[in-house]
Amino acid sequence: MSELFIYLMPVDWLVDPLTHEFMRRALMVSALVGGVCGLLSCFMTLKGWALMGDAVSHAVMPGVVVAYALGLPFSLGAFVFGVGSVALIGFIKQKSRIKEDTVIGLVFTGFFALGLVLVSKIKSNIDLMHILFGSPLGISRSDVNQTLIISFIVIIGLLLFRRDLMLYCFDATHARSIGINTGILHYLLLTLLSLSAVAGLQTVGIILVVSMLITPGATAYLLTDRFDRMTILAVISSSFSSILGVYISYWSDIETGGSIVLVQTFVFLIAFLFAPRYGILKNSNFVNSN
Repeated sequence: MSELFIYLMPVDWLVDPLTHEFMRRALMVSALVGGVCGLLSCFMTLKGWALMGDAVSHAVMPGVVVAYALGLPFSLGAFVFGVGSVALIGFIKQKSRIKEDTVIGLVFTGFFALGLVLVSKIKSNIDLMHILFGSPLGISRSDVNQTLIISFIVIIGLLLFRRDLMLYCFDATHARSIGINTGILHYLLLTLLSLSAVAGLQTVGIILVVSMLITPGATAYLLTDRFDRMTILAVISSSFSSILGVYISYWSDIETGGSIVLVQTFVFLIAFLFAPRYGILKNSNFVNSN
């Protein structure tokens, strides 16, 4: 009997949460958003846009508050402010001698502070913790539909312009030399980044969504030198981490967004240590052998 109980426990651990509709919805949305962010994170990693992802994810906060206050879809407000922050970063960079990383820091902290002020002043039912850390277990059907539409747009955009975006991220100078309009690609990638940040709000929130946009790509980058394999590994690791994070949060009664990001970080650490070619243990063994 005890042996049978031991064998059944993993099955129950997997199946029991699926009896709840809110868990099925959370798992579906988290896996989808994880896959989308994982795909985009490959381009972000190659481009070196970790700070830009952080900026956009924080800058959407006032848009969420304004949209809720006006009775509009939160995704619309978040997207407008996300794109607006990118445009403002570009404008300040062009019109001043301040470096881009400094401009990014100025803009995203200013927008984030504006969002905090609006939350404290605008009378609404907005839960600040929901905005900051996400709540996939409480996602509504309308929010699911919004996330599906946004994810579909991002996937189509990345697939249609995949080759041009890949070349732009690898070598923008070479892309310009062969006639590719890198200006359009620049703002296309930033637009897709804004959309992905909006999609990630439901799962991990504003503060942690940058991890979903960076960690999967960084993990896959340690495992392969081929971009095609990198994208596949990033999508698989991100979706897997999202699903496992939701399960862990359900059984452990912990914050879902934090659980997802911790699993992603753990997967990265495994790749960092044991990657066949670039893991530090592999490199240390090579050094010792010589």
